[in-house]
Amino acid sequence: MAAPQGSAANNTLITLLSTPGVKNAIHPKVLRKALEGYYALLEQGKVVREGILTVIDFNRPSVDRRIFVIDIEKGRLLHSGLVAHGMGSGEGMAERFSNIPGSHQSSLGFFSTGVTYQGSHGYSLRLEGLEPGINDNAAMRSIVIHGAGYVSDDFINKHGRLGRSHGCPALSFSSFQQVIDLIKGGSCLFIYQDALDGNSVS
Repeated sequence: MAAPQGSAANNTLITLLSTPGVKNAIHPKVLRKALEGYYALLEQGKVVREGILTVIDFNRPSVDRRIFVIDIEKGRLLHSGLVAHGMGSGEGMAERFSNIPGSHQSSLGFFSTGVTYQGSHGYSLRLEGLEPGINDNAAMRSIVIHGAGYVSDDFINKHGRLGRSHGCPALSFSSFQQVIDLIKGGSCLFIYQDALDGNSVS
């Protein structure tokens, strides 16, 4: 990675980790990886909307807030909340990941957000996987952001975990429209779990 990108990522990391809403919410290692990728993709023109970075940390259990929308320019957290993983990835924890259609597993890595549309889950946001072999089948797999009734504190209280999707990062009905409108149109989304470092995805 070029020095300017690394410097920008470092400077932004320092700023964000001193921000009350961020420093206790996102693991520094995950945030660093997200920022390094964001600046690299911006430089390559693969992310066209500057200033917004969304991070999903699948090292956390589904009962935790694990999606974070960050305003990089203003150095603040815009949203944190619940997000579901794919039913093929595990129960309360996401442990298996895939790029294969029909796997019903979540995909990891960097994505660019696309356009909104009205689908079978209502208002939804298309995603483009930017990493060959890791998530580049996202569009083919119809991996999108949408709302779901199984993403709620009520569901957690009844079942001890969130419900699970067919691989989509599904959000709560109370937040999905807000989040989609915050991040649509070519912003950067980073979905992380430790498996990404070892590339143990199918």
